[in-house]
Amino acid sequence: MSDVRLASPQGRGILLTTILGSSMALLDSTVVNVALPAMGRDLDAGLAALQWTVNAYLLTLAGLILLGGSLGDRYGRRRVFLIGVVWFAAASLLCGLAPNAGVLIAARALQGVGGALLTPGSLALIQASFHPDDRGRAVGLWSGFGGIGAAVGPFLGGWLVDGPGWRWVFLLNVPLALLCVPVALRHVPESGDGGEHGRFDVLGALLGAASLALVTYALIEADWITAALGVALGVAFVLVEKRRPDPMMPLGIFASRQFTAVNLVTLCVYAAFGGFFFLSVIQLQVVVGWSALQAGTALLPTTVLMLLLSARSGELGERIGPRIPLTVGPLLCAAGMLLMLRVDRGASYVADVLPAMLVLGLGMVTLVAPLTATVLASVDVSRAGLASGINNAAARAAGLVAVAALPLLAGMGEEAYRSPGAFDGAFGRSMWICAGTLALGAGVAFATVRTLPPGCRRPECRSHGSVAVPPLEGEPVKGRIA
Repeated sequence: MSDVRLASPQGRGILLTTILGSSMALLDSTVVNVALPAMGRDLDAGLAALQWTVNAYLLTLAGLILLGGSLGDRYGRRRVFLIGVVWFAAASLLCGLAPNAGVLIAARALQGVGGALLTPGSLALIQASFHPDDRGRAVGLWSGFGGIGAAVGPFLGGWLVDGPGWRWVFLLNVPLALLCVPVALRHVPESGDGGEHGRFDVLGALLGAASLALVTYALIEADWITAALGVALGVAFVLVEKRRPDPMMPLGIFASRQFTAVNLVTLCVYAAFGGFFFLSVIQLQVVVGWSALQAGTALLPTTVLMLLLSARSGELGERIGPRIPLTVGPLLCAAGMLLMLRVDRGASYVADVLPAMLVLGLGMVTLVAPLTATVLASVDVSRAGLASGINNAAARAAGLVAVAALPLLAGMGEEAYRSPGAFDGAFGRSMWICAGTLALGAGVAFATVRTLPPGCRRPECRSHGSVAVPPLEGEPVKGRIA
């Protein structure tokens, strides 16, 4: 069914459902970091536990998101989306009630499973349900409201932490799910690709997730034996994907040099973003001495700029090609992060923090929309969904590794976040590492990215407000298993 009109009650119900579902995952990506110091104090947790609070979610989400899209294709996108919403809400409730850090980390991993089920279905339901004449406007509204949700996330997280407490950062998802599910059951039609299916690549998914988990553990705990085992499982994952007739990640897609190059840029860019947003809110609270609300609000300019200017950036990228935006954008982001070196005890928001946020936000605006469009233009249109899924998973995996590796590389001890002096020094070293990673991404883009014919003019390619990951393309892809 793809003839629902946006102005109809059913059309409004579909749009509301997809916005509510995607908002749960978007809010999680921007709210939780603000609450980390409060979680650490309340649960008497060290820095490693805070890293795992972020990474347990990213680990299962990045490892299973391609499989989640395949489940929707086979068993119905509405069904899998709703299972993901309920799962996500139940895991969020467990997070909110967690008595200790161990339970919180386990619940966060379960939350990531729910995210992997609901995230691919949100945009796919719009693409599969709406009449072609209304589809562009529906996606534009979905992107705009999603951007607003991402923009208010840090502010909302800070308000919750300073008000009712950090547990409400997670408990907030429960009423969102209670509203989302009945609306979806009433208004959203079921859809699937209706094609023949092969076997699910469960082995590939398990090997990929296990490799990421072991590498993450090794970086957080400085255990090099585990690191070697994680790398070995990564090699096994590649070999399995190469030999299976229906792999989760067909390696042939990397035959496109442009696709490979842009994913390398993605790894560099989103590793730096992941490390920055993990550490900056802690810096603002622990070193500068701001409240959670002040720290969360301080990050608003980056997302507001993304929301307001991404469409124009996408248009510019179409005119001049992706090479310049993907070179200049990371360098602007690097400059913004280096400006954060001025932010220490007694820092002024207007004089010290705001300039860094504005430069960083302009860099994000410059690069994100052209990056997404270039990923989708670099492969055949029939593989656009797969290409976007791989790019989205690569961005999440990059953030996962950065959150694990940065404290180790910067010499940040287990109790550093309790000591303003120790954390400030390590934060400065981290910003240099993030800036260097962005400069590497700019160099890769300048050396390898070439202009291709325009390949993605849909709204989800050109405008979105999330600073966490590229938008996930939702166009149904026929004949794809994973």
